[in-house]
Parts: sequence; structure tokens; C-alpha cells
Amino acid sequence: MNIEVCGDQFDSRELRNVLGCFGTGVTVVTTLTDSGERVGLTANSFSSVSLDPPIVLWSLGKKSQNLSVFQDSGRFVVNVLGADQLHLSNQFAKPVADRFAGVKHGPGLGGLPVIHDCAANIECETLSAQEVGDHILFLGKIVRYSYLKKDTLLFCNGAYAKATEV
Repeated sequence: MNIEVCGDQFDSRELRNVLGCFGTGVTVVTTLTDSGERVGLTANSFSSVSLDPPIVLWSLGKKSQNLSVFQDSGRFVVNVLGADQLHLSNQFAKPVADRFAGVKHGPGLGGLPVIHDCAANIECETLSAQEVGDHILFLGKIVRYSYLKKDTLLFCNGAYAKATEV
């Protein structure tokens, strides 16, 4: 079935289906509150922006209960999940009392939580947080990173996946 939509009237569910055709990696973005509490959430709105200087971006919905923490902290860690970490994507996407329960992690720069055994960990200083539509777009300067050679968790067409060679 081929559905074509043109003009300025968009059905939000159909638009999500269209945008979901673009496969993305799955991340857990972490930071700390002013009082040192760990905060983390699942995000697939992550992208590289620049290699020189090294800059990445991610976005967070304006209605997120964690928005003010990320706006105020001035830094964040993008933990790129491996294919074997699907459970972490689900854990950090749900409203639970302690999303870090049972999660192996350690302190990164400034004490920010860095999740162990991820495909990559990217520690950033926030360059800007800008309102764009119904989201806040965070740009971060990479200050430290690490990675493992392992399969990365992907999300495409409403389902988790892992890359295969073609």
C-alpha cells in the first residue's frame, strides 16, 4: 500500500509512520540534577553535527518531566546502546522510581553517569538548548568518548533491530 500525503494538513500518526522509515540508533541520555541525583532517558533523536569542532545533537519533548534538569545541568552523556542492551532502552523509557536500578554505570566527567558496556559513550558540554516546535534541541560539544566494537541497537518502522551486512 502506498500512501501519499501532500499539502499542509498532516495526520500526526501518519507523519510518525513516515519519519519512522528512517532507522536510528537508540541511546540513553544521562545527566545529574543540582543535588546530584542521576537522570536518564531513552532517546533516538541523536545525530552527529560536526567533527571539527566535535558537536552532536539530540532533542527532548517540551513536556518531558526531565527537561529542566537537562537545561540546567550544562552537560550530558549520550550512551549509544548495543544490540544486547534492549532492556535498558525499555527501562529508561518507562516512568519508574529509579531508572538506574541494576544498571552498571560509573562516573564520567563531572560525575555524570556513564553506562557500562555500551557501543559508545559520548560525554558533552551543552552548547545550546533551543526550542524547535514541540521539542528542545540540545547541541553538545564532545569532551570525551569511548566505544566498543559491538552491534548497535537500532529502531526502525516501530520496532527494534540490529544492523546486518548487505
